[in-house]
Amino acid sequence: MKNTISFPLLKSLSMIVLLGSLTTQCKQKSPEKPKPVNETDIVIPEGFSLQVVAEDLGNLRHMTVSKNGDIYVNRSKLKDEKGIILLKDTDNDGKIDAEQQFGNLPGTGILIKNGYLYTSSNSGVYRYKLNENEEIIDIENPENIVDGLADKGRDNAKSFVMDDNANIYVTIGSWNDSCREEGTGNGIMPCTILDSAGGIWQFKADKLNQSFADGKRYATGVKNAVGTAWNYKTNSLFAVVHGRGAFHDFYPEHYTAKHSAELPAETLFELHEGDDAGWPYIYYDQFKKKNILAPEYGGDGEKTGSENAIDPLMAFPAHLAPNDLLFYTGTMFPEKYRNGAFIAFHGQSPELKKGYLVAFVPFKDGKPNGNWEIFADNFSGIDLANPSGPIQHRPCGLAQGPNGELYVSEDLKGTVYKITY
Repeated sequence: MKNTISFPLLKSLSMIVLLGSLTTQCKQKSPEKPKPVNETDIVIPEGFSLQVVAEDLGNLRHMTVSKNGDIYVNRSKLKDEKGIILLKDTDNDGKIDAEQQFGNLPGTGILIKNGYLYTSSNSGVYRYKLNENEEIIDIENPENIVDGLADKGRDNAKSFVMDDNANIYVTIGSWNDSCREEGTGNGIMPCTILDSAGGIWQFKADKLNQSFADGKRYATGVKNAVGTAWNYKTNSLFAVVHGRGAFHDFYPEHYTAKHSAELPAETLFELHEGDDAGWPYIYYDQFKKKNILAPEYGGDGEKTGSENAIDPLMAFPAHLAPNDLLFYTGTMFPEKYRNGAFIAFHGQSPELKKGYLVAFVPFKDGKPNGNWEIFADNFSGIDLANPSGPIQHRPCGLAQGPNGELYVSEDLKGTVYKITY
């Protein structure tokens, strides 16, 4: 007989510290007030409040929140031999007071949809059936949706999104930064990696035990889209994509170390079936505002490339490492944020001397409307222009709560933040 996860009624408790339980039983914690973050730490717009709701949880990646406010978070590395953690507010006082660890695979993607908790490992996607309260019914026996996707250790996060037609769209990032022949500056021609990676593949979300061969390549030339989202206003897939690096190592006649530090742009795309974002043959130069032919394929930093490639909707400074994308559909935040996009940046820009931040892109009629802006800053805890110590936090995941609150996870110290207005 399958057992539904249940939690005893607790008295008012506050933020919990992970005890490292190896069981799948809910652990209850000692009372402790939730930690506020001082205004000298993370900087957010006037009128917003930020609170730490959990910490020391391991290498956190993406999150999803149930209709009851339960937070499910995936991990890129196992902690206490478990890959997923559930954070729960059992007495509805706005404070996390119970947690549960389960699953034995590290991964990134996680999403509640159509009565299931879908989650990904580094090689596939699986799911858990939920009850009417969106609690897992059988925590020991997830169903396999697709497995056998390329995992060569680099850029192997299998982020995913779903539409309303039972399709699931899975990122398969490239393990070769610029599709070079090993030890040379020559590009593989054609880039055979694109047959199984460097794109987004579509599978059926309600069909069990699929293999790579059961899917179809939905969009190609996407080097590594850790952050993806389905926009229900446009009924289309959006992705923020990590750019390639290392221009000057094999091409000093065309590129300096400064070029490698400031190029290429990180990019935001709207992707439709059959689209080609251009990797590895081109990259987007945010200064020239053009698709430039990659040096591996005959480029010199000036030649434009690939007429068949689509243009990004927006470009961001190099090396910011966008790791999640969320379209805000709540009503808690002011009107300007409605249907706009939040992006969690996991890296830093040598050009801006900034990074480890959450950005916001205003949208109108399904397209970016104006410039992007920094929404939540200084997760690093240091001045990146004049660093005085180690990075403290790196934003990685985003999720919207049932009341319109915004959750942010970070993977350096395993912290989950809640932002309200």
